[in-house]
Amino acid sequence: MSQASFASETTAGYAPPTVTQFSVFLDNRVGKLHELLRVFDHAPVRLVAISVHDASDHAVVRLVTTSAHETRLLLARHQMPSSEVNVLVVELTKGHTLERLCLYLLGAELNIRFAYPILDCPSHAPTVVLAVDDATLAGQILRRKEFRLLSEADLSRQV
Repeated sequence: MSQASFASETTAGYAPPTVTQFSVFLDNRVGKLHELLRVFDHAPVRLVAISVHDASDHAVVRLVTTSAHETRLLLARHQMPSSEVNVLVVELTKGHTLERLCLYLLGAELNIRFAYPILDCPSHAPTVVLAVDDATLAGQILRRKEFRLLSEADLSRQV
């Protein structure tokens, strides 16, 4: 096997760290978001990111936490309908800006479906949640460009 062939096989098999995002579906009524957030008050899991998308009759609340397993249990226990998707969590630092990130993904013709900031990140660096068409390819590109991709374990660390 040639060196070039081995390198491309290694790159093709690389899966970047991803984090589970939960989309919780709520009736669009006063107090429903508060009810959801109270579920996490005394839970063994911490909310690190939230994004709310409002429609006339419902809202979709996107959440990232420090434990997908615990979040799954909490939502089921409280009978809150949800879905899950893997997302990338990317630190933005000097030279590794949101503009650069978009440029690199644009170069690969990858669509960013949505993005929102992390509220509570151990490194205290600006950090963003990204949902893209192909998380593996996007992760490979961003790692090659020396962006730091975070895992659930990274988000769980206390500083």
